[in-house]
Amino acid sequence: MHDPHLQHVTLPNGRPAVRFTGRILYLYADLELVRRQLAGEDLPWDPSLPLIDNISTDEITPAWVCFYFDETLGEYPLVGLRGGAIERNSIKDGGFSVIVSGKSKGCGSSRETAPYSEQAAGIRLVIAQTIEKIYGQNSQNIGLYNSLDFSLIPRIVAGEAIATAEFSHGLDPVAAAIVDQGGLFAYNRARLAGQVKPPALHALSRPMTVVEKIIAAHTIVDAATGQVGTPAVRPGDAVFVRTGVRFSHDYTTAMAQASFKAALGADAKVTDVGSVFAFRDHLTFLGGVMSDKHKAMGLDVQAGQLATIQRQFCAEQGIRLYDEHSDGSGSEAICHNAVLEDLGLPGDIIVGTDSHTCTGGALGAFAFGVGSTDMANTWYTKDIRVSVPESVRFHVTGTLRPGVAAKDVMLRILATPFIKDGKGIGKVLEFCGPGVAALSMDERATLTNMAVEAGATTGIIEADETTLQWLAQIRPGLDVAALRSRLYKSDANASYLASFEIDLDQLDLMVATPGDPRNGVPIGDLGADIKVSLAYGGSCTGGKMADMDMYASVLRAAVDKGQRVHPDVQLFIQYGSQKIKQYAIDQGYPAIFAAAGAVVIDPSCGACINAGPGVSRDAETVTISAINRNFPGRSGPGKVYLASPLVVAASAIAGRIAGPEQI
Repeated sequence: MHDPHLQHVTLPNGRPAVRFTGRILYLYADLELVRRQLAGEDLPWDPSLPLIDNISTDEITPAWVCFYFDETLGEYPLVGLRGGAIERNSIKDGGFSVIVSGKSKGCGSSRETAPYSEQAAGIRLVIAQTIEKIYGQNSQNIGLYNSLDFSLIPRIVAGEAIATAEFSHGLDPVAAAIVDQGGLFAYNRARLAGQVKPPALHALSRPMTVVEKIIAAHTIVDAATGQVGTPAVRPGDAVFVRTGVRFSHDYTTAMAQASFKAALGADAKVTDVGSVFAFRDHLTFLGGVMSDKHKAMGLDVQAGQLATIQRQFCAEQGIRLYDEHSDGSGSEAICHNAVLEDLGLPGDIIVGTDSHTCTGGALGAFAFGVGSTDMANTWYTKDIRVSVPESVRFHVTGTLRPGVAAKDVMLRILATPFIKDGKGIGKVLEFCGPGVAALSMDERATLTNMAVEAGATTGIIEADETTLQWLAQIRPGLDVAALRSRLYKSDANASYLASFEIDLDQLDLMVATPGDPRNGVPIGDLGADIKVSLAYGGSCTGGKMADMDMYASVLRAAVDKGQRVHPDVQLFIQYGSQKIKQYAIDQGYPAIFAAAGAVVIDPSCGACINAGPGVSRDAETVTISAINRNFPGRSGPGKVYLASPLVVAASAIAGRIAGPEQI
């Protein structure tokens, strides 16, 4: 079939090549230049002009666009880009085949809709200074070329045919082979039939990090025989690993099941269905906040279809679905909270179609997010491809002073030059030291949850006695003694890409200013008072039991002094699961929240995904939020500051961003 955006050719040396026959869209920071290109003007490449950095998947396909999971997505790529320069069909009608941007393309969510929407609009190549791991892997799975090589631009402009091998340069051997086989499903068929094999592994033992040990224990040595386990792996090794927990949610199950059935047939069955789970957690309260404009577009019906398709697929496959309660009391649980409370175990491999799957790293598991195509393949094979990542060690000492929380630790880490320069992309953030050991499991989960905001593959904390005691309490009847053999520890002489020391005694209260979770600054450096009109405490990051303790501690102190939520502020507190809700009830927190004037919401992802109470309605709204990311449009059009639950509650009382000591 003729492709107006790409021409396949053969070079004189016999190598396959492609010629990009469409236009190039340069996403310059000066949006007027972007608008001129969309209007039909072909601008020259000017390396001296700054490009837009940190284009998140929320900007490529905003939450409402993700209600689609077919080629309709091609009408909407980048409609959420800051500044509003790109509208529906701007990319598709512009005849573009190449998009160029700056650092950290595709940061944020694991949503495969992002690269798919670009591809469906005619884009065949994405060039950026750095490309986030999940976005890049999703692109490989669907055949969208990525490159970090800006020297390609003048060659493309000149009409030169580019050898396809140039787009696999730097990829691990498995990723390159997937491209050669024509996609992930085709590659896996050949692999399971023994027609292709992953690269041979090094047989010799070596000192390893905790993640390397978990990967080695789960590495598939022979797909035909099912042999699992190898003495050692090292960074860069391309392997397939046997998964434990696999899950998807209401935004992603429909797209994954469509890929699954398209590749394997309508009667295909999920392998080992007992380890597969699905969640109705993201869109539970969408109807209450969807705009009239989006309802007029039929998006309420489209969103409802996602839930219907998920329920049908789970029923036909026998998949355990964490659904919403029929009595209207919200979801059973946000997927990440359920992984901690019900499903994951130390030493597991946990994969989910959500970038915050890394939350499971708090259990001492290797947990990471994947796209819909990868999930569909795990349903078929029960394994997942991994390029063994390098690890970055954060050794934490000292003691958190009153009013400072794990969220402050993570915002400080994300603001380091190492992370802001993109050096954490694709890595493992390993948190260790006495400062981490002293944290509760919920506070540990805050660290691992937000590792993906650094572009990391995951975050992890070694499982210890605190982990086992917490599991025994949260899961009565679990054989905790049997888990001791799964407590992997990093070797003392393991190799790390980099190591950093964090002294909690020196840590300030932190706030991330709007636009990116890496914009962390000490709260005292904000300058003039910043008034807020919304305060939101919830999501997987800010809706845990320990978070409820923090909201209650500040609000109780305020009520005792005769104070309530500031009249200009709305405070929303949302539970992460039914277990967390019951915990709060047992502690008497709903009465405290009500006395302070907070609005309490049943479990769901809610405002974090722009799908529940607490979202902003206009660009001037200022929100202080306990969620994990504040990319443009993430929680509505307003400005979102990230902070700990303590700061969120204190700010709601004060009417401005404030620390808990002020209450």
